Amino acid sequence: MQVPDAVYHLMRHTALKGCNLSSNVITKIPPKFAVKFSLITDLNLSHNQMSKLPEELADLAELERLDISHNAYIALPHVVYKMPKLSHLQAQNNHIVDVEVERLQEAPSLQEVDLQENPLSSQSHSALQSVTTLRIHLSPRQIEDWEDLTV
Repeated sequence: MQVPDAVYHLMRHTALKGCNLSSNVITKIPPKFAVKFSLITDLNLSHNQMSKLPEELADLAELERLDISHNAYIALPHVVYKMPKLSHLQAQNNHIVDVEVERLQEAPSLQEVDLQENPLSSQSHSALQSVTTLRIHLSPRQIEDWEDLTV
């Protein structure tokens, strides 16, 4: 459910570059993760039960790839907009409805974002389709039952 404290102790002299914590039941990453593993370039948090990330992850100055797919996010965590070298973000199969498109475009290094299989609002979906400064993967938008006024 969480990263055991022993992991931080056992790996205190290790320059960790990649970390795969996928397919657990992790609900949160502690703020100290960024301090202890500051050189990480690839972080896989997919297939967990996470709905937020600590702001301290912005201190992961070398992080290039982040996978938060198959979790419980309803919005992109604000910290992803602040990560200096983040170029690839996988956030598919969550519960994301709205995306701050302007902030996404202003992210320092972001090149590719996967938002497939999220229940994006029609406004967010349209705004994301018009983005040309980075590659965004979207599923075709499904009209929800409550949006269909002909019923």
